[in-house]
Amino acid sequence: MLETKDILDTINMIDNENLDVRTITMGISLLDCIDENIDKACDKVYDKICRYAQDLVKTGEDISNEYGIPIINKRISVTPIGMIAAPCQSRRVVKFAYALDRAAQTLGINFIGGYSALVHKGFAAGDYALIESIPEALATTERVCSSVNVGSTKAGINMDAVKKMGYAVKKCAELTADKDCIGAAKLVVFCNAPEDNPFMAGAFHGVGEADCVINVGVSGPGVVRAVLAKEGKGKDISQIAEMIKKTAFKITRMGQLVAQEASKRLCVPFGIVDLSLAPTPAVGDSVAHILEEMGLEVCGCHGTTAALAILNDAVKKGGVMASSHVGGLSGAFIPVTEDAGMISAARCGALDITKLEAMTAVCSVGLDMIVVPGDTTPEVISAIIADEAAIGMVNSKTTAVRLIPAIGKKGGEELNFGGLLGMGPVMPLRAGSPAEFVNRGGRIPAPLQSLKN
Repeated sequence: MLETKDILDTINMIDNENLDVRTITMGISLLDCIDENIDKACDKVYDKICRYAQDLVKTGEDISNEYGIPIINKRISVTPIGMIAAPCQSRRVVKFAYALDRAAQTLGINFIGGYSALVHKGFAAGDYALIESIPEALATTERVCSSVNVGSTKAGINMDAVKKMGYAVKKCAELTADKDCIGAAKLVVFCNAPEDNPFMAGAFHGVGEADCVINVGVSGPGVVRAVLAKEGKGKDISQIAEMIKKTAFKITRMGQLVAQEASKRLCVPFGIVDLSLAPTPAVGDSVAHILEEMGLEVCGCHGTTAALAILNDAVKKGGVMASSHVGGLSGAFIPVTEDAGMISAARCGALDITKLEAMTAVCSVGLDMIVVPGDTTPEVISAIIADEAAIGMVNSKTTAVRLIPAIGKKGGEELNFGGLLGMGPVMPLRAGSPAEFVNRGGRIPAPLQSLKN
């Protein structure tokens, strides 16, 4: 039973501390849409998405109004299109992106994820064509998001795919240079990508999932920060961790409620609650500010990685007790342009890409929403992807890279996306060329821990 104090605490979190359900994401399998004729396949894709998700936005709004819980985004993830495109004789795979975008506009959702390929152990039919088409797809659609999984703990890292993704990221930025390089912000490169992630731009509907499911991503960095500001003075680290755990429990219970209610109303199975702390550029809704509330002068100073590890672990421990189905990424996100505290730390030089890489070893995802100089070469981008994938592979965790080369801009200048994607300074990269290493290709062997069974 919920106590009155818990209910009042939750109301206060919503009213004053930026607590929200960041997204309700409907996952839809497109395996039954496969057809050798690409135009027929695209029509099947559009029809099935619109049929299954016709009430998604209305249901989210109804739940939000009835319970007083802000539900910010209603989204859809689909089976990786690389698989759906495999039998098609046409190489114009980008037609699938247009079908996805058309469905998203018809339904009124803000993003649709799954223009994706899983190539961690090699390229299957359809994968090459899809990866080649990603820059055009993201430049010519508004709501389509793309992801490519290039490595896993079991398979190792596909360095041929890593090389191709360096070029894809750079091309995405170049083709959308007139729109603040937004194309690159809709592309994620993964290692150990989860099949049930509700958060964009990396969401896709895994082949092991049901035909249709509802996944919910909660948020609440502002809530955790407020609790520590109010009650954390003079507390030791164990007590701080306990406070975060209790707060994460309350946040996740709200997500569980929304997920179950959406599942019931849409007659779709409930998948998972992703309890990740997802920041926004809004003042007070920042993971960096939580770390500073724990005692750091500025995010990025020595001690940041340890503080983030405490936060990530406590969030998982608290959240997993609040829901029977926790999944997705679940932890703490550190997207630079989407976090007011990270933006400030990057501007003053306290936070650089090397420190961010160290932090990714202990938190959810990886190098996320980082603006880099516009003249960064594809080989350097590929090498950053390889570094981050290696952290994920060896540590048996999900890592990802979402870099935005700011075409025409250098270190010290800024890029501004607006909205949830925020803004951020162009962050300098390390000197030296990794081109020869990247161009070797091949596959980085799986680590010894891959033999666990």
